[in-house]
Amino acid sequence: MKIAMTGVSGNMGREALRQTLELNNVELVRVFLSWRKRNNKFAKKLKKQYGNRIEIIRSSLANREACRALVNGMDYVIHMAAVIPPRSDNDFDASEECNLIGTMALADAVFEADPQPKFVHISTVALYGNRNEKHPFGRVGDPLVISPFDTYAMHKLRAERYILERGIKTWAVLRQTAMLHPNMLNDNVRDGLMFHTCVNAPLEWVSSRDSGYLIRRIVERDSAGEVPDFWGNIYNIGAGKKGMATGYDTFKCGFGLIGGSAEKFFKPEWLSQRNFHGLWYYDGDKLETFFSYQRDGMEEYWQEIGRRHKLFKLAKIVPKKLIYLFLFRRLLKTPNAPMHWKKSNDYARVYAYFGTEEVPTDWKDVKLIAKGDFGDYDAMREKENAVLLSHGYDDNKPLSAWTVDDLKSAAAFRGGECLAEKMESPYSPVKWRCHDGHEFELNPYTVLKGGHWCPVCSCPAPWDFDRQAKFSPYIAQVWYDSHAKNEDICYDLDGKTPILKHIEEDK
Repeated sequence: MKIAMTGVSGNMGREALRQTLELNNVELVRVFLSWRKRNNKFAKKLKKQYGNRIEIIRSSLANREACRALVNGMDYVIHMAAVIPPRSDNDFDASEECNLIGTMALADAVFEADPQPKFVHISTVALYGNRNEKHPFGRVGDPLVISPFDTYAMHKLRAERYILERGIKTWAVLRQTAMLHPNMLNDNVRDGLMFHTCVNAPLEWVSSRDSGYLIRRIVERDSAGEVPDFWGNIYNIGAGKKGMATGYDTFKCGFGLIGGSAEKFFKPEWLSQRNFHGLWYYDGDKLETFFSYQRDGMEEYWQEIGRRHKLFKLAKIVPKKLIYLFLFRRLLKTPNAPMHWKKSNDYARVYAYFGTEEVPTDWKDVKLIAKGDFGDYDAMREKENAVLLSHGYDDNKPLSAWTVDDLKSAAAFRGGECLAEKMESPYSPVKWRCHDGHEFELNPYTVLKGGHWCPVCSCPAPWDFDRQAKFSPYIAQVWYDSHAKNEDICYDLDGKTPILKHIEEDK
């Protein structure tokens, strides 16, 4: 069996490669590495460790010839490569090249291959956008309302839609949740990204080890013919209740390794109030049923991180005031920090991440899910208590029972209409029209199960969900969890949205 992999220099990819090569029936793994300097040493290490079982292609993922060379003769293609935040926040071109153009080139190469390999694409929880205590649970089919200025999610959304529509015979899309890995703390003290985290954001943490194990199990079970019903679907990669937490819980676990806490190291006004991404997966057990990969719990994994890094133990004896001043406070000046936006009068980002609500300046005034301020925390995390979003049709129906009436109902819920009078299959394109009059073709599966909609209006950039929510109940049901109905902002990529007057009017 031969497998192609992208993204093997990342946290999930390293684990996927290591664990997949433990399978005796894996003859060869052909990996794709960019020309980034840090990959030079890694490539040598791979060849030394695995010898002829590894082939390495060095190129840009946007290079179509390189993509063809990667997939030719392979049984599986596992696409894990991504330019993620904070790099994607600071380097738009790199994000577009890898997350969108490169993914499209790879999907084309898979489609054109003869025979076609089976294709697994790792997507992201960021597509679902901001969630809070009002709708912490989400599932496949929920609206994709990615947060303004999230270029990573923007490119991943467009790439996912391309894959769903490309016509590849055997595929699966897996939307990865928040991921824990050994370098969590080290990677998050170089940039203001951590201040984007909302304390009440529902986060479901899966470890990089379990994520890699999932890829191994897909190859292992599918090659044995044990999961014929797996393919042709979108799934959420979750961890179950043992991985379910909030932004506040995450700070508590991480900072606890160095003897601190959110209260000791942060001021609440440093942290965004909305415009993040994360949720608890209501349907995360579907992948678990197929592959039994969920093993690590969040708190236990954080403790393991602490044991593996002796530096964290030393940090416990350092005065917390020094850590506050020299580790975290300095990050407030970095371009990706909300406090930097405030000082530099970046009104668009400040408004997107804070709105006009007064931000608490004392932790005693912060209402926290984790402390039961919105009801019983344990009960809130139980699936049977979940308040789910509507998809605009009877989503309990199997795909085989879908009718044109289901398509028309779903389209109306999105503020548009389905122009088809018949449906050949959930994977055959039909015509739709959005509220703004754009006509387009998408598979029913892409719309009803994928949550995708008009390629023009849902690009996004500019982000105009304030306007769309006014005629789309599908979007409104989640957008208004963290946005006021009188907001009327269109956020553009350049951050120069003329929004100051709106702030004054809202006040």
